[in-house]
Amino acid sequence: MSSPGSTGYHLELESVDDERQVVSTGSLPRSVEVRQAVTEAYDRYRDVREGENASHYPALAQVDPDLFGIAVVSTAGELHAVGAADTPFAIMSIAKPFVLALVDEMLGADAVRWQVGVNATGFAFNSGIPVEQNPGHLTNPMVNSGALATTSLVPGATVEDRWETIVASLSRFAGRRLELDETIYTSASQSNHRNRGLANLLHSYDRLYGDVDETLDLYTRQSSLSVTTIDLAVMGCTLAGGGVNPITGDQIVGRACCRRVLAVMATAGLYETSGDWLFDVGLPGKSGVSGGLVTVSPGKGSLATFSPPLDHAGNSVRGQLVANFLSYRLGFDLFSSNADPARGD
Repeated sequence: MSSPGSTGYHLELESVDDERQVVSTGSLPRSVEVRQAVTEAYDRYRDVREGENASHYPALAQVDPDLFGIAVVSTAGELHAVGAADTPFAIMSIAKPFVLALVDEMLGADAVRWQVGVNATGFAFNSGIPVEQNPGHLTNPMVNSGALATTSLVPGATVEDRWETIVASLSRFAGRRLELDETIYTSASQSNHRNRGLANLLHSYDRLYGDVDETLDLYTRQSSLSVTTIDLAVMGCTLAGGGVNPITGDQIVGRACCRRVLAVMATAGLYETSGDWLFDVGLPGKSGVSGGLVTVSPGKGSLATFSPPLDHAGNSVRGQLVANFLSYRLGFDLFSSNADPARGD
């Protein structure tokens, strides 16, 4: 099946999502082992000095680069945190998978696939090249162009209705009401020229599904919501647990929605380095230019970190080191396996 505005062949697979579906299961190691591993990761990487704070929003450049927090939450609701895990910072691009979940849940998978796109772009997060080069002008919800398209799909009679829908949804993922960081919002609004260009580019190809100015403002506001490392771990763990918030017990989205969001995170959550990330860490992840990073192990839990210095692709340096270390130590890696011990020679 091919969709309007796209080229190539898409195989229409049979839907097999039902209550009999076998899902990812397992558990983290014992609490004391998790706590020890988290503390060891913090001690191991706290003195790393590589990377630089993001500079395209002036307020981000002023954040203390020594801030460093780690949080792990299991699907059973067990929390382990160390360092600046309760220090607030702007969610930035880590809002993308959760706004995607909102749109997927409200409008369905087809709206995401055919109106935004789900394939990796291979380009920087703020590049307009994928919009130009893709014959259908589709991108990916984890990069800025695709995220703008996703935000433009959020339903609502007015822009404020749509904003409240976004805030309410992300707050339910976090298990508490999230607030806007006014300083970051003002700074981003005054310097988001690249995103305005992307919004106009999408609009020119009929791939923005709302007013340019309203969509740009909603996108900037959602990126400026204030979270902590613990919030991100809870939000990620909600995706790990089939849409159930591990702290509140509320069903936020359906498990089929979670699976699709995690698939998209795996394709482009760390932008053009997503392939290296999967090769090393083996988990869906999402980074933000404020220094946040969330990783998700379906059925087990979520790891989140906060450390502002970034690498060349806009991903937290310390965050990637921690994720690589703890993915191995906590058994998070989706691609690790052992032979069946009952198997004979």
